[in-house]
Amino acid sequence: MNHIDNIRIVLVETSHPGNIGAAARAMKTMGLQGLYLVRPARFPHAEASVRASGADDLLAHAVCCEGLEEALQGCRLVVATSARSRSIPWPQLSPRACALRLVRGSTRGPVALLFGREKAGLSNAELDRCQYMVQIPCNPRFSSLNLAAAVQVLSYEIHMVAGPQGAVGEGEVEPPAEAEEVERFYEHLECTLVTLGFLDPHNPKHLMRRLRRLCSRARPTQVEVNILRGILTAAQRRKRPRGAP
Repeated sequence: MNHIDNIRIVLVETSHPGNIGAAARAMKTMGLQGLYLVRPARFPHAEASVRASGADDLLAHAVCCEGLEEALQGCRLVVATSARSRSIPWPQLSPRACALRLVRGSTRGPVALLFGREKAGLSNAELDRCQYMVQIPCNPRFSSLNLAAAVQVLSYEIHMVAGPQGAVGEGEVEPPAEAEEVERFYEHLECTLVTLGFLDPHNPKHLMRRLRRLCSRARPTQVEVNILRGILTAAQRRKRPRGAP
């Protein structure tokens, strides 16, 4: 198995089946195989097969998921694509830097590149599941890039970085924790902050989102996540009144 087979192209709630087929064609021309579809509006569909133009095998093996969590299961790195800036700054990568991180990460296990809805892109909640954001430089006066075209551009960058000999450079010495483990840490962190009175659940503002940005930049390993959760558990125990279970 080629390590770049660990790279998942995840399309979230794609409305046009032709875009799924065209994305599969773009992937296959660049040697990618892992197509994941989160709640596609219409799939399977004849138009997807027509636009795939020979990449029917990718459509046949595409993994259809009921939610994003299912599509990201086991992933140690998740990068989101976005055509617009967000109110809270996000760690941002160029297409080539994005490809480099994905290829290097794929030597350690599954990684994912997320593409949002054709009209609305990805929600902030979906972006919370990502460590980085990538934007394709476009004409500022006309930055409307078709979904399949965006998949083609970033697939090309991955192909150029991976090259015939595989990943460029060495992978990380210790891989980051899997996405679901990091999500459990965030849930534990939020619960602890509420217990300590630091976070008001009725008026949370952007506290958790900013803390997610902070932790995403660090990309903690499984051991580090375990340490952090141990600290949270100790803090919760100290907060409980005497005699409480």
